[in-house]
Amino acid sequence: MLVMQIDTRPWAVTRKLMYGSGVLLFLFCMGVIVYYGFLYTPVNCFDGSKNGFETGVDCGGACDRVCKVDVVDPVVRWSRAFRAAPGVYNAVAYVENRNNGVGAKDIPYHFKLLDDRGDTITTVAGTTTLPPGNVYAVFEDRISTGDRIPVKTTFDFDTNTSWTKMETGKEQFYVQSKELTNADLKPKLNATILNRSLDDVHDVEAIATIFDARKNPLTSSRTVIPFFKRQEEKKVTFTWPEPIAKTVRSCIVPSDVVLAIDLSGSINDDGGTPPEPLATVLRAASAFTNRMKEGDQVGVVTFATNAEIVEQLSPDRTRIAESVSQLRVAKKEETGSTNTGDGVRAGIIEVLSARHNVNARKVIVLLTDGKANAPKTETAEAYAREMAVEAYNRGIEVYTIGLGTHVNEGFLASLATDEKHSYRAVSRGTLDQIYQSISQSLCEDGPAVIDIITKTNQTGT
Repeated sequence: MLVMQIDTRPWAVTRKLMYGSGVLLFLFCMGVIVYYGFLYTPVNCFDGSKNGFETGVDCGGACDRVCKVDVVDPVVRWSRAFRAAPGVYNAVAYVENRNNGVGAKDIPYHFKLLDDRGDTITTVAGTTTLPPGNVYAVFEDRISTGDRIPVKTTFDFDTNTSWTKMETGKEQFYVQSKELTNADLKPKLNATILNRSLDDVHDVEAIATIFDARKNPLTSSRTVIPFFKRQEEKKVTFTWPEPIAKTVRSCIVPSDVVLAIDLSGSINDDGGTPPEPLATVLRAASAFTNRMKEGDQVGVVTFATNAEIVEQLSPDRTRIAESVSQLRVAKKEETGSTNTGDGVRAGIIEVLSARHNVNARKVIVLLTDGKANAPKTETAEAYAREMAVEAYNRGIEVYTIGLGTHVNEGFLASLATDEKHSYRAVSRGTLDQIYQSISQSLCEDGPAVIDIITKTNQTGT
């Protein structure tokens, strides 16, 4: 019987394993050489072909460029044009990029400004960066519209946007503080911004937008930080060429209000002790004064045949309210006239005086129960309108209240800044409610929101 013997000596087994491994290693190396020398195509994200580990043509996989099918289109939250100067507007759009880790650089866009008939006034094109995962602002300034007023603004991106991988977005910058000053002179918003990233960046764009309590955008401004070091705090300033106190209806902007009260003889005509409707007028005006907010100032003007500044602008609302409650019709005015124009003029003088707070809006609230008939009956209304135009040109808001049935509603409406600023009190019972409405329109419930969005096109991958 033939017995086959297997060599189990350790050195023999080791030698066989070494020979076998060497052969396998040689075959593997030859395979690699053949593959990379003749078969392998290097990854190229710019050759117009799908190759390597790409998931699309020159996109996805190892490419920085992201395939369009993998991207959610940006959403335009709103777009608006804000007046910067006569015939000049700034256009702003808030755009949401819902893609995390994906953004776009140098995206072409265009704003279109339209008038009240829907006709295009002008179109402005530009490019911007849209970092990942948040809402960003796009700003185009100094758009000339001539004598046409834009009432609608549209915003569109180029549909051929190229999306790429990005690491950082809105969280790169943090707004630490903000303060609005000089709202009624040369508005200035001072802010402190922190660069929280570990990179120095250039040409950082910061856009400040002020919203009212209902989240409606009111005005915007932009500034650029040429160089922003990593982990650095930067003080920046946003400015506006025109006052914004009238635009911002929030308590963030205080009010300087002059009450112009008709003290002609007719205000006592209903009789009684104290005489009506004067007593109701004074109670409502005193309550209005007491409702004013911290930082507000109140002054008082009376008018009949002539006008008089009886209380200068003051933050002492309690004292002013008491002074208002003590007003009386002078004996000589029992048969006098109603000089509405001088009432407006005296209000202008006081609200423009050195006592005016440059952080506050300027307001005149005029109440009358009769028709203007002084200084000359035939020109009294024209004179009053002339004074109202002067107030408008000086940035003063005029509210008018017509009390009773002997007022010229159309005339009083022509004195008011706009139709919403003109009120009619058919009865004394509605007067306090009207003053409350004016208080609320000056200072809306809820704070204004100052939103500062900061971004740079140096959002690395």
